[in-house]
Amino acid sequence: MQLTRSLPVDITPVTCEAAAPSRALYFALLDAPDSESVRERAADYLAAQLDAASALPCDLPQDPAGLGEWLDSHTAKVGEQYRTYLDARRAGAPRRYFSSKAHALHFLQGVAPTKLVDGAWLYGLLQRWDDSRFTSLIQTYLEELGEGQPEKNHVVLYRKLLASQGCDDWQNLDDDNFVQGAIQLALSEHAEQFLPEVIGFNLGYEQLPLHLLISSYELTELGIDPYYFTLHVTVDNADNGHAKKAIQGLMAAWPLVGDSDEFYRRVMNGYRLNDLGASTLSVIGGFDPEQEVLRVMEKKAGVGQFVHSDYCRFDGRTVNQWLAEPALIPQFLETLQSRSWIKRHEDPQHSRFWQLITGEQAPMFGVFSAHEQQLIHDWIAGDWLAEQAPTRGKPHPSLAQRQGQFNGRRRLANERSPKPALVQSEGVAVSDFDQETQLLEQQLAQLPSRDARMRHLLPLLAPTRHHSAAGLLATRIFTGLFN
Repeated sequence: MQLTRSLPVDITPVTCEAAAPSRALYFALLDAPDSESVRERAADYLAAQLDAASALPCDLPQDPAGLGEWLDSHTAKVGEQYRTYLDARRAGAPRRYFSSKAHALHFLQGVAPTKLVDGAWLYGLLQRWDDSRFTSLIQTYLEELGEGQPEKNHVVLYRKLLASQGCDDWQNLDDDNFVQGAIQLALSEHAEQFLPEVIGFNLGYEQLPLHLLISSYELTELGIDPYYFTLHVTVDNADNGHAKKAIQGLMAAWPLVGDSDEFYRRVMNGYRLNDLGASTLSVIGGFDPEQEVLRVMEKKAGVGQFVHSDYCRFDGRTVNQWLAEPALIPQFLETLQSRSWIKRHEDPQHSRFWQLITGEQAPMFGVFSAHEQQLIHDWIAGDWLAEQAPTRGKPHPSLAQRQGQFNGRRRLANERSPKPALVQSEGVAVSDFDQETQLLEQQLAQLPSRDARMRHLLPLLAPTRHHSAAGLLATRIFTGLFN
């Protein structure tokens, strides 16, 4: 039994916000971005992160005139590394990143705080939509939003991906997982104070990384739709994509009056912000299947300790008694293995515990999410899973069929999507689902000018709103007015 020790009177308990400053700020900026106190916290947070970033190395050329060559060199290097990876895979090498599907789902969940605010750092530039210096950067933001098309909006796509894999439960990840998302949201609120840093962060984020290519390849093998990732491979290309636009945006905003060296120094520091917090590779490398299974079991124990019958006893304890003390969970799992309820390194179908939690007729049906079931499955399977013949470089059969259908739907949606009207036709019944978008169209129709409409739409393109029905409509209209 664990004992609770009282704190000495001269020690102040650490608050949740102090213990997890990035996570606390992340959700504060999502929940109350207009709060002045939250905005002040965001500015202080950015200053602290930039101070930390200043000590990191930077591979940008000292002379911005060399950025084009730097981009070409980076692209060629990534291309060569990816070809080497593909050659190794074709020669029989195992996956480099994901040892199992559960490992891949761990990655998808671990980077969710960043992916769910994709593009946010550029939102603050929209207020200067009529300034030609920021045209290419604003175009980048609108493309991150899919120009209002839900099948291309990056946040919509990632939310659907998480839901399809049962990975929605990401809100309590470690604070390090929220650093990048908090930086992006903070930059979105303070572009007027951190413009060079916004431009520099964008320059780093929009470069095509090797891990994006490998992740897409290996997710495909594991039967996970990689479209969110392959979309970034195409839109971030170095020829006419976001990587090229990032340099164009920097040069367009280059100061003609003032200290250009100081401007570029700040750009470089904004670029370094990309290296703070959890990264793709650190999230992948941090996967420990046994610890993840223990975490899931401990989470379930809070409710499970009350609902089991006393028919089954293991080493003298009922299931409720095992679950009542979180410290006993590792021993409980060991007991299940010693009693052959869990047979590690075999087909999970041989394990009685697995049969209890899967299938609609299973006694514990619905207790574990799809993600949690996959984690338990792959942990039980262990070495047996590694012995199964992998599908090297080919999509899982069910994914290939699903992807074909998805691509077909996406093409039809693009062909059929009408340009948004500013006035709803009279006499057309509007359901409750469409009330918000109808009201937006009516409001816009009453505004006297293009400028007024653009300004009215701006709040709906914010990182917290653009993926809603009203936000998607607002993005489509804004894009049409901007271009």
